[in-house]
Amino acid sequence: MSIRPLVLLGAVAAVLTACAPMPGPGGVAQPAVFRADDFAWSQKSGSAGIHGQVARRQDGKAYACIASAGLTPDTPYTRARFRTLYGSTEQAAVPAAVVRARDVGEATADYRAYVRSEACQDNRFRFSGLPDGGWFLIVPVRAEGDQGPLVLMRHVVTRGGRVVDVTL
Repeated sequence: MSIRPLVLLGAVAAVLTACAPMPGPGGVAQPAVFRADDFAWSQKSGSAGIHGQVARRQDGKAYACIASAGLTPDTPYTRARFRTLYGSTEQAAVPAAVVRARDVGEATADYRAYVRSEACQDNRFRFSGLPDGGWFLIVPVRAEGDQGPLVLMRHVVTRGGRVVDVTL
């Protein structure tokens, strides 16, 4: 075996190790802890916004928004929860039953106080008055004839007080 594949293998191993969660006392990775200070930024008023629409099509079926769109601030606590619930912190489309079946422990009641919700009408929703920062956008959808709803998740960043257009 030449040295080049060994160097490449070593580099890949180093990157994967750097991305792994750091173990806490006793060698077990510690879950993120809820801290209200991490959410404080999200309660400030701002001029940013998120305008979204659902345009998802799969297997010839069009998906429609059901109920409301949710917006959760990106914090270490919510990032850990979303990684477990959705398998990603960037974007996902997961059956609601799968999300509900995943164990992330009890949600801290204080965490729910920071989640924003807007009605989804005609497959569109709007969040306004947002401060700049990272957000997890959650939209439950359903296609006609499907057994259960699907949850769409996307990480969105607001910057410079601008409105971000998002199509799911």
